[in-house]
Amino acid sequence: MSSENYDIIVLGAGAAGLFSAIEAGKRGRSVCVIDHAKKPAEKVRISGGGRCNFTNVNTHPSRFISQNPHFCKSALKQYTQHDFIARVDQQGIKYHEKTLGQLFCDDSATEIIQMLLDDCAANNVEIRLSTEIIGVSKRDTEFLVQTSIGNMHCESLIVATGGLSIPKMGATPFAYELAKQFGLNIIDPRPGLVPFMFGGELLAEMSELSGVSVRARIDTGEIAFDEAMLFTHRGLSGPAALQASSYWLPGNEIEVNLAQRVDALAALKKGREEAPKKKLASVLETFLPSRLAQSIAEQTYASFRMADLSNAKLEEIAKRISAWRLKPVGTEGYRTAEVTIGGIDTNDLSSKTMEAKNVAGLFFIGEAVDVTGWLGGYNFQWAWSSGYVAGQNA
Repeated sequence: MSSENYDIIVLGAGAAGLFSAIEAGKRGRSVCVIDHAKKPAEKVRISGGGRCNFTNVNTHPSRFISQNPHFCKSALKQYTQHDFIARVDQQGIKYHEKTLGQLFCDDSATEIIQMLLDDCAANNVEIRLSTEIIGVSKRDTEFLVQTSIGNMHCESLIVATGGLSIPKMGATPFAYELAKQFGLNIIDPRPGLVPFMFGGELLAEMSELSGVSVRARIDTGEIAFDEAMLFTHRGLSGPAALQASSYWLPGNEIEVNLAQRVDALAALKKGREEAPKKKLASVLETFLPSRLAQSIAEQTYASFRMADLSNAKLEEIAKRISAWRLKPVGTEGYRTAEVTIGGIDTNDLSSKTMEAKNVAGLFFIGEAVDVTGWLGGYNFQWAWSSGYVAGQNA
């Protein structure tokens, strides 16, 4: 088998890996990207419903979860969302802003992938796909990467193989295993941006409501998100639920406000005053989706006329709407999680370079690191920012 030498080898041809390779190539470094997948950047391709939510104009360190919330600041400052937007503009890719600062391609995520591949080609970056990594070792100042197509040597190794989310797309624990091999600590990984699951009567109730969407506020006790929420046959999904899931810990309750923009008690009292002969469901339907209104009425006082509901009963119903306390049995796990929370301990990495503090030339970037963004383009921005920093320093 052949043996090849490069200045830098990048493991992983996703967003972070390709971006780091481009930046290193711009510095005149010889770079090779290796991935076991048949195609590069598959997560980019499926993201944002195929339109790639490539960054968020509101990117700020407070939108990221980590054991060390300060770690992400340096990379995000060195390469900002505005820097990436400028690159997209330069490429001529048309895009639009959706809710809460999210930027999406007008046409297709493949435009972002093509931009990355064009930049790789322009900077002489080699990409080796369908290539298995058999082992990695280091002797003196050189890394040996053993692959299914032969041995490769490099001065700097950038690991961008992601986390555990969406295993059907090839996710593996490779980055964590390699980090452990070189003495780095791992913050226990768990699924993030993932739907909640429920059991028992709650599951039956939510299954009945499957497909109903409502603007809701979900409070984990640590943080609350006010966005769309979707009932599913397993539990709760939609942006509000996905965001809350990243902060939720097993065994904890969440509190849901199904009428975030309405004072439910005031609306019920007004309904009693204006339509005393109406049934509860009719009044609930004035500010909740019909199926949800019917469900809440059935669980409380469906047979009552509004005139027969005391203030105490109205308060009970309002609490069920505005402060509904639920205990998920879990989440749907890595199968549907958009990201992995946890990963390589930031205490073992330089925030300025992404290099392992105790292993010269070894860099970890992207989702493999214990930095996880909110829903809405933040994780792509972390890929660009961390990739940029590693590419400048490897």
